[in-house]
Amino acid sequence: MISDLNILAVIPARGGSKGIRLKNLKKVGGVPLVELASQVASSVEFIDRIVVSTDNEEIAKAAINGGADAPFRRSEVLSGDRISDLQVLTHALKEIEQQDKKKYDVVVMLQPTSPLRTKQHIVDSLEMLINNNYDSVWTVSETDSKCHPLKQLKIKNKALEYYDNRGKDIIARQQLEKVYHRNGLVYAIKREAILNNKTIKGSNCGALICQGDFISIDTEKDLELTNYFLKK
Repeated sequence: MISDLNILAVIPARGGSKGIRLKNLKKVGGVPLVELASQVASSVEFIDRIVVSTDNEEIAKAAINGGADAPFRRSEVLSGDRISDLQVLTHALKEIEQQDKKKYDVVVMLQPTSPLRTKQHIVDSLEMLINNNYDSVWTVSETDSKCHPLKQLKIKNKALEYYDNRGKDIIARQQLEKVYHRNGLVYAIKREAILNNKTIKGSNCGALICQGDFISIDTEKDLELTNYFLKK
């Protein structure tokens, strides 16, 4: 608990994955991804409850090994690849509040596929959320200028075009406004945003800008790269 607020950490980890089978059980540094997320969450003293939202027994066991609880299972309806984070968090929050017979003021979503998070990322996100009265705080990384939206292209009717027409006016990278992308390390969200406003962002979202290299794991190559970074 922090500032008299009850904090729930949710680790979303379904069994299905189109890119890598049972992706959340793949190992980074010798530890399954879902177990690693549970371990980091368990290191944050003021998180009151840590649960995994899964439809898979092996994933549930690995999360428990890391210090999380697995008090419910996702239904098949909530386990498809088109299910949103909002749907998963809403289900988890309502389920745990019913089981624990208490209200959780803040939900922290920790995606196992972003394994390079640290305890400090979680602590800083929660402190930013609470101290600045945001609806939510997302961790983000600055996007390399080579990947800037105004430098992207698309192919339409077999012809190459600017993704955004303003791209034709860009001569030097110094003309580009800084942009950021979600790195998936931490999403800290107030209860009201999820249940009342039906959003994980809200109208007042803070950005915790993270320095360093972070990988969101979708492929075997991502796993290899993450293990390489850890060895370094």
